[in-house]
Formats: sequence, C-alpha cells, structure tokens
Amino acid sequence: MNEQDIPKRRIVSSRHLADGDNWQASEIEYGMIIAYNAFSRWMTRCMSAAGNTDLTPLEILVLHNTNHRGRDKRLADICFLLNIEDTHTVNYALRKLMKMELLVSEKRGKEVFYRTSPTGEALCDAYREVRERCFLDGLSRLDMTGDEMREIAANLRSLSGQYDQASRAAASL
Repeated sequence: MNEQDIPKRRIVSSRHLADGDNWQASEIEYGMIIAYNAFSRWMTRCMSAAGNTDLTPLEILVLHNTNHRGRDKRLADICFLLNIEDTHTVNYALRKLMKMELLVSEKRGKEVFYRTSPTGEALCDAYREVRERCFLDGLSRLDMTGDEMREIAANLRSLSGQYDQASRAAASL
C-alpha cells in the first residue's frame, strides 16, 4: 500500500462529532482543546519560574491584562478584552491579586479601576524574561514567518466570533 492509498486519519477528540460534512471542525476543536490545556500549563509553569507558584491561568491572564499598556482598567474592561462572560470569576481573581499585592485599586465615582503594583509589574517583567528564554527562543525553530503567525491569530479571533454567535443561537433554543 503506498502513501496515497492510506486514508487520512481524522484527529478528533469525539468521533461522534466528526461524522458527515464539516468533520474538520472537530479536528479544529481538538486542536483548540490541546492548545488550551498546553497554554494553561505553560502559563502556570512560566509564572512559577518567574517567582509565583500561587496563580491560576485565569489570574495570570488578569494580571497581564491589567498590566497591558500601563492603563487602569475596570472589571468590565478586563472581561471584555479577555472575552469572559462570568464576571464573578474575574472579580475573584482581582481580589486575590490585590490580596497578594500584585494589583492596586482606586474608586472613581461608582467605578473601581485596577492597575498593577510595582510588585505586579516586576512579576510581569520576570514572566516576560522566562517567556523569552523558554518559549520565544523555540519559535525560531518553527518554519513559520511572523506574517503566518499573525494570520493564525486572526483566524483564531474570527473562529471565536463564530463560537460566540453559535453560543447565542444555542441559548435561544
């Protein structure tokens, strides 16, 4: 049997979702599952190497998002930018990060604004250094240009929009 005679194997997590037309969507979903779990594991291990072993992936994302561009952010801003619907999970993360003195808050009228503390900024910088050493260095071994990576990122953002739309449709059933 030569290579052309071997049927392409479908790499999916749930065979029952991969039947019929558009079975490739199941392959994408499996890739996202694997990537999500690998990314979550990476974030916690990178943060551990940076000096903090007590943060969950969500808390790490909230810390970095709050540190983003050095601008104060509200709970609603953070949830919107991270595409998180359950604000209570982000609110819990914010409280934990404040208790750890990685964030500070300021009330302005009815709104609470968050920003990284000097300790939080230093932790984000340490994370960045570990990321450069352990992750970015390995990217050079992939046969992928910066433009190709940006295209993947754009496709993932578009795909997330499709999932958002589908979730709204499912909620109306």
